[in-house]
Amino acid sequence: MISEPPALACHGLTLAYTADPVVRHLTLEVGAGETVALLGPSGSGKSTLLHGVAGFIRPTAGEIAISGRVVATAQRAEPPERRSVGMVFQHYALWPHMTALETVAFPFQRSGMPRPDARREAAKLLELMGLGRLSARPPSELSGGEQQRIGLARALARRAALYLFDEPTAHLDVPLRAALQEELAEQRARTGAAAVHATHDVAEALAVADRVALLREGLLVQVGTPSEVYQEPVDRWAASLTGPASILEVIVERVERERMSVVVGDREVDVPAPPGARAQPTERRPALVRPDWAALDGPLAARVASVRYRGWFTDYRLETPAGPLTISERGTPRHAPGAEVTWRLDRLWLLATTSLPADS
Repeated sequence: MISEPPALACHGLTLAYTADPVVRHLTLEVGAGETVALLGPSGSGKSTLLHGVAGFIRPTAGEIAISGRVVATAQRAEPPERRSVGMVFQHYALWPHMTALETVAFPFQRSGMPRPDARREAAKLLELMGLGRLSARPPSELSGGEQQRIGLARALARRAALYLFDEPTAHLDVPLRAALQEELAEQRARTGAAAVHATHDVAEALAVADRVALLREGLLVQVGTPSEVYQEPVDRWAASLTGPASILEVIVERVERERMSVVVGDREVDVPAPPGARAQPTERRPALVRPDWAALDGPLAARVASVRYRGWFTDYRLETPAGPLTISERGTPRHAPGAEVTWRLDRLWLLATTSLPADS
């Protein structure tokens, strides 16, 4: 049985605008029908990678293949229109002289479809996305959310094997952002296409992706499922990038098959052993604790440094002998800053002491 080639394969890819590379020696594959989120801060190379895949930048090293066909190397690169790629830009990039209908019909026409058929298909797509009533309007008469959905419809009109989303919800308010995330997922699932979704919003990355790729200064730091990058980050930077993170200094006393004993401050506690946990006896290690991995009331002592009421839960920032710790608890605050409290540790993840690229 012949397996389907990946929708996207980047091998040893380096991209640069000047002499200094923005993306360096990157190797990443996106399977057919898979969504991979690129998560990283501004300047990490997310947009540059998407522009390289789309055909706007030629690699200085490595290669890019789409659906098993090499489309770019340092020696040659196919133009964007010859790649089966649909791209949704961060800043909409709508043509000001075209109506919504004309904008969405344009990719159909470029593929050779007669103009009347292209407009008919575009109208169907606009209706499907709840934009039919806006078909005659130019971008200047559309809201930001409407413009972004027009940009999505234009990308879907490519009927591509691979879609590239460059922070598509960055400029939207929270309700619109959630609605567009749902729309992206539904439309991509309907087409069966693969997608690369660039974002600096960790909640968005974890919600939309089958796998998440963490990008720092053009290097892949970690690639894994949403639960893997959240629960098992490779280092402190990855832990902080993927959600609220408290880093405690603990001493590992024993690691057994399913349990582990660690010293937190001056108390020894028993916690579940993380998958693959390895440590020398009495080794001092940094340990990640997410806000829901600990709770108030337990054998450990702390002082409340600050309290933040979030609506359905409250964040307590605690001062502990092992370091600052944030604990989230459902409900309204029941302790004030300065209060002496107790807490318990339910789980942790032992962090590496050095950072390594994901493909090293």
